[in-house]
Amino acid sequence: MNRQWLTALSLAPLLGATQTLLNASAIAGLSVLLIALHHLAMGALQRWLTARGRVLASVLLAATLVTCLELSLRAWALPLYQALSPYPALIAVQCLIFEQAQGEKRRWSETARLLAGFAALCIALGICREVLANWAEIRLAALLPGAFLLLGLLLALYNRVCLRRAPSRRQGTR
Repeated sequence: MNRQWLTALSLAPLLGATQTLLNASAIAGLSVLLIALHHLAMGALQRWLTARGRVLASVLLAATLVTCLELSLRAWALPLYQALSPYPALIAVQCLIFEQAQGEKRRWSETARLLAGFAALCIALGICREVLANWAEIRLAALLPGAFLLLGLLLALYNRVCLRRAPSRRQGTR
């Protein structure tokens, strides 16, 4: 799976819609829900479609799911829809990129792990931004440059705590 494309495309909703814990939880939940529904529906349609038909079906399905989501948010959660502004529409692009990166292989364990990681990162970033902006009164955290800085700090912390260091090897001989 080409995670670089998926990661790069996930940055817009990740950084833009995580000013508060509520917004972060909403965009994480909506992204996971729509990507999972898209993945499930495309898995069912895959055997009946050609390669060109799969691309067209994927685009139409992603657009349909996101349109239904936006209409539902406008009808039943207008303040949340206004707070998330353009970011729910970008979930359609995430669905398409996820589908292309997944390819022919459909592994639910890998899909679930990747979506859970995205949701956890959204929520962690939302908590950090809200705490720093409202309680510590660091207003930079509420802005997009502050989100980039916090994301870098969270990823550095993850690398330090969770990932084991690779054994040091000599690059060459002298």
